[in-house]
Amino acid sequence: MTTTTGEQARKIAEGLGHSHGFGNEHSSEAVPGALPHGRNAPQRAPLGLYAEQLSGSAFTEPRADNRRSWLYRIRPSAAHPPFARTDNGHLRSAPFTESVPDPNRLRWNPLPEPPAGTDWLAGLWTLGGNGDATQRTGMAVHLYHANSSMESRVFSDADGELLIVPERGGLLVRTELGLLAARPGEVALIPRGVRFRVELLDESARGYVCENYGRPFELPELGPIGANGLANARDFRAPVAAYEDVEGPVEVVNKFCGNLWTATYDHSPLDVVAWHGTHTPYVYDLHTFNVIGTISYDHPDPSIFTVLTSPSDTPGLAGVDFVVFAPRWLVGEDTFRPPYFHRNVMSEYMGLIEGAYDAKAEGFVPGGGSLHNMMSAHGPDRETFDRASAAELKPQKIDDGLAFMFETRWPVTATEQAATADHLQRGYDEVWQGLQRHFRS
Repeated sequence: MTTTTGEQARKIAEGLGHSHGFGNEHSSEAVPGALPHGRNAPQRAPLGLYAEQLSGSAFTEPRADNRRSWLYRIRPSAAHPPFARTDNGHLRSAPFTESVPDPNRLRWNPLPEPPAGTDWLAGLWTLGGNGDATQRTGMAVHLYHANSSMESRVFSDADGELLIVPERGGLLVRTELGLLAARPGEVALIPRGVRFRVELLDESARGYVCENYGRPFELPELGPIGANGLANARDFRAPVAAYEDVEGPVEVVNKFCGNLWTATYDHSPLDVVAWHGTHTPYVYDLHTFNVIGTISYDHPDPSIFTVLTSPSDTPGLAGVDFVVFAPRWLVGEDTFRPPYFHRNVMSEYMGLIEGAYDAKAEGFVPGGGSLHNMMSAHGPDRETFDRASAAELKPQKIDDGLAFMFETRWPVTATEQAATADHLQRGYDEVWQGLQRHFRS
């Protein structure tokens, strides 16, 4: 398999086509006539291809929830040698039992520089999570830091879907269904079981990953907001078919029930010439998020910033929500405008993609993150509180920051490597020291 340079990857990324719309029945063919019409599995698939269904949901789940795609490929996925266990590196999975859930507020600096030759898969580092991957419940928070493209190597995750949030450096993601480019400020969503390879558009890449073991992400209901707003379905871009017809050894790494397994194929498994369906990757530009906010008083709950949600068995209680704090106007009258002091039944992991976060003046930097587990008291630091309490309340545009949150129904247990990491900030509690008594009876 030939190696793509960063310059070549950038040129490919600039010329990519897409199919638009989240949850749509997409269809695409890289060669005219490769996609059959009128049936999914004809006696002989066009062009000598193999017909194969990839099911991301049970056959009998409701139509609105059903995720599946039909793939027309050069070789069937079944044509592979046995898998063997391989080292997990810094990747961990639920259940997280090597440490206990911590009620303390925690904050980390960005991951340190990786060794030379670290690709995206080798650069994955698990911060923590909850649930049980074998029971398809819960989620995990990973970070990555890479300085090399994946060469002759492909990855798939049978445990869950992956929401990739680049913070530094762009990614060219080659999937079975086609190519996507995700740059800082964009996110890539890779469904459960879809094979892919990550190539770097820049010298290095750093970011965050939410591994969702539960129900696939969907767009949140809009309720009283109406028909439009938040993340618009048409702004999600699915790939168009693009295939590799490559002979030669390719390592295929499969994450299965928390562990990594590897097999060496004699061909590239990214050989889908045509496809149609709903189980598809996407890329989404967070700057297109249609922010809803107050035009009178008070700070609305941050649920209005939800981009994607993975529902649970309890209405309104998400297995995990993906929330973005995008550029927006603040106009609330007689209102403390930064995020308010809060204790939450949900657990919150926050990361920063660019700029500064309006609730933390210092210490919360791009590439870093904070964890506030359920019922852990948190809110603006002293400097932010003092400034916002005395600010002149004229219309204010927040356009110098892009933060996000993975919010989940269960406490997040930090891995041992996260709880003892050199880049864990000691003394995080001190940001709330000096919040003085102002009470006057």
